Amino acid sequence: MGRIASTCLRSLLKFVNSMMGLLGIAMILYGLWMIRVWQRDTDGSPYVDFNSTGPWFIYTFLGTGVILGVITCLGHFAADSVHGCCLSCYMMVIILLLLLETAMAADILLNSNWEKDLPEDPTGRFRDFEDFVKSNFDIFKWICLLILLAQGFSILLSLVLRTLGPDQKSYFNYDSDEDYASERLPLINNKDQPPPYINVIADPRFSSKSDTWNAKK
Repeated sequence: MGRIASTCLRSLLKFVNSMMGLLGIAMILYGLWMIRVWQRDTDGSPYVDFNSTGPWFIYTFLGTGVILGVITCLGHFAADSVHGCCLSCYMMVIILLLLLETAMAADILLNSNWEKDLPEDPTGRFRDFEDFVKSNFDIFKWICLLILLAQGFSILLSLVLRTLGPDQKSYFNYDSDEDYASERLPLINNKDQPPPYINVIADPRFSSKSDTWNAKK
């Protein structure tokens, strides 16, 4: 029963963790598409302003996707190994990510001029993405809520697995090992045993006849 519970917890952690991986892959693909469009637009432009800032929004988008992918790999490795150190590192990374997301959400909600704090985007993709989010705000709201729930659930599952301990696989197999200990014991103590002593007692009649025959001879 314990092994089944542990397997279910590890599988559930992998499933919840894969949601962040899918989000990271989507962000990487969208970032690559934005780079492709920006390069196509700049190749046909006769004038390039070298004093303007770089495409920070595209690079930030790509970097966030890569970070989410790395966190997903770390979560899968922690779920497979069920090691306390890996689970603790994974929980710390998720907690830091949640704190960063909370700080960004609070700044956007409380600061009405948060856009002025950002540098100018020469590609114009930040403005397009902002308009796209505003036009599909309900969908993005549910997506963000789902990601936050997945991150919180990942912390809870990691904490449960860490509480069970790293040696839970062998711990759950102790009962079955004791059941078959008696069967494996002869194989472990496979030593050369001396042959059983057979006590042969000769019949006195045969011994006396053999003595008489030897005397006559």
